[in-house]
Amino acid sequence: MPDPDLPGAAAARRALDGGRAAVLPNPSPLTYVVAATTPYAVNTAKGRPAGQEVAAWVHAEAAWEGLAPALDLTPAAVGSATVLLRRHLVTLLVPLRAGAAAPDWIAPAVRDGHALLFGARWAPLAGLLADHPRLYVSSANRTGLPPAATAAAAAAMFGGHAPVLDGDALRDPGRPHAATTMLRIAADGRLELVRRGAQDAAHCPDPAAYLRRLGDPAAAGSPGTGRGRPRPGVPE
Repeated sequence: MPDPDLPGAAAARRALDGGRAAVLPNPSPLTYVVAATTPYAVNTAKGRPAGQEVAAWVHAEAAWEGLAPALDLTPAAVGSATVLLRRHLVTLLVPLRAGAAAPDWIAPAVRDGHALLFGARWAPLAGLLADHPRLYVSSANRTGLPPAATAAAAAAMFGGHAPVLDGDALRDPGRPHAATTMLRIAADGRLELVRRGAQDAAHCPDPAAYLRRLGDPAAAGSPGTGRGRPRPGVPE
């Protein structure tokens, strides 16, 4: 389970065990997230349509290995996607291969032939994640509000909708926090910035600088190529 000294750990576990949503911390500068074993519970906690797509939290190696054969990515791009999810902690849109037999659990995370994935594995949550290998996740905000950067903000927002696991003592309150950066990876590994967020913030106002930092060959030239411009209307 999560560190038992973290406030709210037991309540978060009970919620996930019972099919309800819980609000969980991630390392700074990421905001809190809402997670559950069903997309319905995530969407209900956030106050948005029950059938809306949510990210699949592929923190378990078995889940990633089961999904990888259905991805329309070169072997090198699969490796890049793994690094982006595990090391850079982005939210990643990955293309699915036409006609491939994707696992049933990925369906709630799919739109327009792409699966939306999150893959962080923060050590203080290791036990909780190990006991819940299949989770869905979204930013910890109610519709129309910014994502919660602190446990107090999450509790004020989610009150009776989901318990909050308070990880503030392990985070850096002095840093600016934001929802994850969202990237799209192409079959050959090229990257596109879909939604600006915590990870690329240090490179503002030049999105291409962030893609160059990640080693995207398409961003190696002039920032004026047009790749990397954020897409409007992407939900938190």
